[in-house]
Amino acid sequence: MNENDQPLKSEALADDPWQQLKGFTRARIALGRVGSSLPTREVLDFGMSHAMARDAVHLALDMDQLAAGIAGLGYDTVQVNSCAPDRATYLLRPDLGRRLSEADSEKLLAMRSASPIDLLIVVGDGLSSLAVERHVQGLLAEIKAIFPPDWSTGPVVLVRQARVAIADTIGELLNARMVAMLIGERPGLSSPDSLGVYLTYDPRTGRNDADRNCISNVRPEGLMYAAAARKLLWLARESMRLKLSGVALKDESDAVEIEVQAAPRLPGESA
Repeated sequence: MNENDQPLKSEALADDPWQQLKGFTRARIALGRVGSSLPTREVLDFGMSHAMARDAVHLALDMDQLAAGIAGLGYDTVQVNSCAPDRATYLLRPDLGRRLSEADSEKLLAMRSASPIDLLIVVGDGLSSLAVERHVQGLLAEIKAIFPPDWSTGPVVLVRQARVAIADTIGELLNARMVAMLIGERPGLSSPDSLGVYLTYDPRTGRNDADRNCISNVRPEGLMYAAAARKLLWLARESMRLKLSGVALKDESDAVEIEVQAAPRLPGESA
């Protein structure tokens, strides 16, 4: 080898100096490198995550199986459809996913009670049927365990090809004071099964995103079911007390929980 010859570059994996931060997030950071490229395992993992995100959007949700599981928790259920006739139309026409089919509008109107429902729960497949399939029953079990027994809830309404706003129409038809929409969120490359919860006070057709409070990333790797249920309960109580929701209702549930945990305990009081 003369002075102009260069040694071959090492093919060994070079770790990223941010490696320790991987313990705090599932985001794609500190992937390492081989030469000027990503390691093969990271390229393959990216491809797998992309495929899972696509599947989460396109796979149909088995509503009958979901209804049976929710009924096993002690809830009544009713199934309805948006105006989107199939998944392809739903993805191309978001407006149809926000509207209830005419037949199901009449069906729910016939079920309307003269006494208002305090909190109506609506479940929609949204953009991730995988999230609904995996997490709705766990969250509903926690909600049932901690919500006031004197609050009326009505049936859990299951909606095919649903967008968030369709819950406002459903709440209006069923005479609900508040509606909580549990729906599959748009998949990410690190979270194809994230469940979102949207709370609206005085639901009615024409409400917009500013009128709703959102609890996102409900799943074991994100916000656990019990924590999400407690956050929803805090928001629902404040919503009922203040008679509003959305940007006017600030979520201070975490601060309240920290304050309760930090408060000194009385002699003999258990943790």
